[in-house]
Amino acid sequence: MREEMSDRVLIVDDDESLRESLELVLAAEGFEVVTAPDGPGALGRLEASSFDVVLCDVRMPGMDGIELLPQLVRRLPGTTVIMMSAYGTDELAALAMNRGAYDYLTKPFRPAEVVLTIRKARERERLRRANQALRREVQRATGERPIVATSEAMIELLELMERAAGFKSTVLVTGESGTGKEVLARAIHAQSPRRNEPFVAVNCGAIPETLLESELFGHAKGAFTGADRARRGLFVEADGGSLFLDEIGEMPTALQVKLLRVLQEEEVRPLGEAKPRMVDVRVIAATARKLEAEVAAGRFREDLFYRLNVVQLEVPPLRERPRDVPLLADHFIAHFRATLGKPVRTISDEALERLVAYRWPGNVRELENVIERAMILAEGDTLTLRELPQNVVVADASQGTTPDLSLKRARRAAEVDAIRRALRATDGNRTHAARLLQISHRALLYKLKEYSIRG
Repeated sequence: MREEMSDRVLIVDDDESLRESLELVLAAEGFEVVTAPDGPGALGRLEASSFDVVLCDVRMPGMDGIELLPQLVRRLPGTTVIMMSAYGTDELAALAMNRGAYDYLTKPFRPAEVVLTIRKARERERLRRANQALRREVQRATGERPIVATSEAMIELLELMERAAGFKSTVLVTGESGTGKEVLARAIHAQSPRRNEPFVAVNCGAIPETLLESELFGHAKGAFTGADRARRGLFVEADGGSLFLDEIGEMPTALQVKLLRVLQEEEVRPLGEAKPRMVDVRVIAATARKLEAEVAAGRFREDLFYRLNVVQLEVPPLRERPRDVPLLADHFIAHFRATLGKPVRTISDEALERLVAYRWPGNVRELENVIERAMILAEGDTLTLRELPQNVVVADASQGTTPDLSLKRARRAAEVDAIRRALRATDGNRTHAARLLQISHRALLYKLKEYSIRG
């Protein structure tokens, strides 16, 4: 799959033949390519245009690449800069990284290696921007809350999350697939003192066992066959920030021992290196498995489980919190209205009742997919039963209008009445009203917003 034409690449190298060959390769992959023979030439190109990626040689006459690098980073914030050199050393690579380079390629390299490095870098930048946009969107919709929820179970979970966010202690997020464990992990990081430092995520079940150790802890050049250059590892990349270990229950036993040592000693030792490196990383782990059962079966180390399980956040499945479904549906409608460019703004009562009645085996992820599909099929400004999948429409159809829906309306009316009476009794003091209602102050604020009650 080729990159979009909007990605513009600047190649800076005094070797004309290399510039031309790279230009041919990248143009064939769909990039728009501009070249420069030296540092001053590159700065001149920057006066006329901006670039998404810069490939820059280290050794050039006059201004070399290491001197040029800080100016590239300063003039092109967010741009991926990849350094190249035939005289690669670990010290030079580290210097380039410290000055803002994304990666370091040692000549000679294969064209496919360059393309792969650029693609990985652009995907990482795309995800970073998407995360920033999502955070802004969620904050606009729900204030400082990074997760859309109104049910008591989720409010209590979010309150616990907020209390835990300010500390470095490890957090174990549990719950069924699709409940939003990574979203919760990102929220922990976003509300912590580390919010401006890296958030690095890795799925422990998606990487082969033979590669996972190197991915996490890094390796020295020549540490094993194919290790033609040093790798820092994700713990070092997350230094000062947070490392999210998704599907921790899939981690091989041998690596569990090494992870435990890193958590205890706060240092990593890359493969092939003699000296360890100190790291300051807040670890957040997640799993859909019951780790207690895995410990009992001998598949997960008990000492690691207790080390990870300092604070446990169990995300309830969506079927246990139907009150969140309308709010989530509205959130996804607003999201896909922006991303898909559709005029849909609301959902019919009949369609919403079907969403609330459905059991959601795929949890929030399934609801998101259903709303996206409905938005694509919708022709007007309202989602109706016609746009919903048949399995959602016919769920519990034999019961007609399900009793829990009328109960929901009755419960809502009772809650609104109780909140208004509590506010009147306390002259609008929300803290005292929350005590009368026997709920937390945060829960009351959510209900005031949900029911549009003015204090």
